[in-house]
Amino acid sequence: MAREDTKVIQIGTVKIGGGNPVAIQSMTNTKTEDVEATVQQILALEAAGCQIIRCAVPTMEAAEAIREIKKRIHIPLVADIHFDYRLAIAAIENGADKIRINPGNIGDRSRVQAVVDKAKEYNIPIRVGVNSGSLEKPLLEKYGGVTAEGIVESAMDKVRLIEEMGYDNLVVSIKSSDVLMCVKAHELIAKQCPYPLHVGITESGTVLSGNIKSSVGLGIILYQGIGDTIRVSLTGDPLEEIKSAKLILKTLGLRKGGIEVVSCPTCGRTKIDLIGLANQVENMVADIPLDIKVAVMGCVVNGPGEAKEADIGIAGGIGEGLLIKKGEIIKKVKEEQLLSVLREELLNWNE
Repeated sequence: MAREDTKVIQIGTVKIGGGNPVAIQSMTNTKTEDVEATVQQILALEAAGCQIIRCAVPTMEAAEAIREIKKRIHIPLVADIHFDYRLAIAAIENGADKIRINPGNIGDRSRVQAVVDKAKEYNIPIRVGVNSGSLEKPLLEKYGGVTAEGIVESAMDKVRLIEEMGYDNLVVSIKSSDVLMCVKAHELIAKQCPYPLHVGITESGTVLSGNIKSSVGLGIILYQGIGDTIRVSLTGDPLEEIKSAKLILKTLGLRKGGIEVVSCPTCGRTKIDLIGLANQVENMVADIPLDIKVAVMGCVVNGPGEAKEADIGIAGGIGEGLLIKKGEIIKKVKEEQLLSVLREELLNWNE
């Protein structure tokens, strides 16, 4: 079902589902037991635009660390649990805003029931997660291997199990590193799942390949009105996940705000370090809260014309460049002044 039709779930201060904006998540890669390192990473992710953070809880010490971490951060914290149901219970008792479990690896029914009862007591959501790599043997046999249909059936079996236990404060995630299988699985589950969906391409890879796979997969899924919270999974600095997620949502028109930088691909006419300049501009505008488009063009031949759709832009020449507003040339400045002149214009945009 479409995003606006799913049940609204509250994760700390953030609401997902029911047409609420798609929320951006990431996951810490510090040892959760190391409170200081984990807090510092979460604060950096908050500043970059992360709205929900997930921490691995592989030990009782990590579960207990949640209490201290929570005192020093400002976004909801999700505890990621595998295998040991006691860690899920401890994470809830120590203040987790949501827990992520795969009921298939948490133990028998009584153990799942114990986790559900504790979540119900504290009224926190359970994210029911199923990965293609953890598909049960009967489903592998039924469908002849890992399939989108098998992933969906596995997830809905887990959902029904928890519903039978009297709880429906749920978020569902189904993930596969196979992009097209992941897309198909989301299309299937959206027709039968009333709960918000956490969407991501799992094990997508390095910053380059992971960004491409995630952009294609998330783009197709979100464009269909499916998905309520996303994580771009990258092998790298979690800050890169936030940058990518924000850009995907903005490109799809699902998020407003922040400066969009457009730049030309360079050619033989380029007489300026455009690649370096474009990267500098992108970094420079990150902290400026304007909802406008900035163009960075490599030459004065096409620069002014191509920058017409942008609110403001710069175009490089030989040792100099042009400042352009709505396609009109405003002034010519030396190359080394381009960045500072552009920043000055942006900082005084509304004056």
